[in-house]
Amino acid sequence: MKKNLFIALLCCSFFPVFGQINMSDSTAQVVGYWNKNEKQSYIITEEKLKIKDADTTERAVLKYVVDVTVKDSTANSYTIDWHYRDFDFKSDTYNQIMVDLMSVTQNMTITIKTDEFGAFQEVVNWKDVRGYIYKATDKMKKTYREIAHMDKVIAQVEDMFKTKEAIEASSIEDIQQFYSFHGGKYKLKEENTGTIQLHNIYDSKEPFDAKVTVWLDEINPDDDNYIIRYNQVVDEKQLNDAVFAYLNKIAKTMKTAVPKKEDMPLFQNEVNLASRIHNTGWIIYSVQTKTVVAEDFTNITETIIEIQ
Repeated sequence: MKKNLFIALLCCSFFPVFGQINMSDSTAQVVGYWNKNEKQSYIITEEKLKIKDADTTERAVLKYVVDVTVKDSTANSYTIDWHYRDFDFKSDTYNQIMVDLMSVTQNMTITIKTDEFGAFQEVVNWKDVRGYIYKATDKMKKTYREIAHMDKVIAQVEDMFKTKEAIEASSIEDIQQFYSFHGGKYKLKEENTGTIQLHNIYDSKEPFDAKVTVWLDEINPDDDNYIIRYNQVVDEKQLNDAVFAYLNKIAKTMKTAVPKKEDMPLFQNEVNLASRIHNTGWIIYSVQTKTVVAEDFTNITETIIEIQ
């Protein structure tokens, strides 16, 4: 089950669907009240950190602008364009290949559909998106054809856009973050918990179970906005079993020694999300932090969505 659909089901179970901020019962409902041709622009910043012990060993920052435009509005749905532009990638070790890889969606438009509340449903133009990406990667194949294993790196990027399911699962994380809470109604400081299934990048046939908690943390009626928070923890046994199976598969392909499970570092995967949302359903500010831990190594990805 997709995260925002789970949240909608979980948090609407006990509340009728009406209104947004309701101070009489300390609740807030996330509904998109958007008009056709309405547009908002956002700066999105994605920072990746690799930490060993207490020292940051690697840092990379990708920043870009997205124009979010409501193309159509019906009684049952919204059709919305996400247009990507102005990419800027910086890292501790400058690499033009990485700059090109991070910019494959430059000037691309992803068209999505939501339900009447603004909860994400699907990518509408996924074939156009795939074609756009493949055109960009074909150009990269020619540019970097003499670099060893570059074809495998590019193939990994193409796999993320190969099917509608792949795009929705792993290629539109900023969009999924934006609409995470839409469709749900939340009561102040009341924690709602449950389990969802997540896409498994190591084995697409075996999704991960994850424990989730979502709660309304703050209501600001004078400013017409509220803050909702979300925590997600992937089942550790499933994660480590999947990583071990994947490493075994790679070892056999490369004809190298198969790793011993007892020698493999234990992995942990946690996501924390907090969004300040206006009463109209537009995001004002959202920050999502993904933390993956393997023994003394920690990889952190922080994605910030900020309205211009």
